[in-house]
Amino acid sequence: MANHRIFIVEDDKKISHLLAETLRKYQYDVAIVEDFDNVDRECLAFDPHLILLDINLPSYDGYYWCRQLRQHTRCPIIYISARSGDMDQVFALENGGDDFITKPFHYEIVLAKIRSHLRRAFGEYAPSQGERTVKQGALELFIERMELHLRDEAIPLQKKECVILELLMEASPKVVSRETLLEELWDDQSFVDENTLNVNMTRVRKKLSDYGVKSSIETVRGSGYRLLLAPEES
Repeated sequence: MANHRIFIVEDDKKISHLLAETLRKYQYDVAIVEDFDNVDRECLAFDPHLILLDINLPSYDGYYWCRQLRQHTRCPIIYISARSGDMDQVFALENGGDDFITKPFHYEIVLAKIRSHLRRAFGEYAPSQGERTVKQGALELFIERMELHLRDEAIPLQKKECVILELLMEASPKVVSRETLLEELWDDQSFVDENTLNVNMTRVRKKLSDYGVKSSIETVRGSGYRLLLAPEES
């Protein structure tokens, strides 16, 4: 499990630094949150394989941050909290968490749970069929990782970018309707402004362009969008 990245969201500096010190002894790469108003930004920049998350935090609680992070990552999230009630654990799991450790804790238990979740997510206990992928020509989308691969280049994606590309790549060269995209991207379409889909599509196009992907997303007026592969990428 060496070199997996673990992100710690804990406002007790003594606990967070002791956790980090222990994990580094076992060859994990560790980052501790610094700005509790921008937990999601710091976490996504670090791109962890696993997150340790307290519930009682400044500004917003761990439930809130778990919901925010789940918009961008599927990595295991383990709550570590002094709250020990059954409902606290229920809320933790219902808000996107994978496990719950009660303070005070034994480091051996924390390490064992981390190893277990990393094995299930990335190691020998990961699904035998491998993660879901969609392939079109030289483009391959790794859905769980939220990455688009073009030969040796790995392009990181946000959740909505990944959903858009999954739909377009599965259908290519057919058109994906705006209605289908809206249904998959947002639970309640009635509150989505018509321009919101256009903005998200523009972001995907820009990301492809920034990484030198020559395949294009074509707008089909009155219908939707389709992915057109560049000849060298088909």
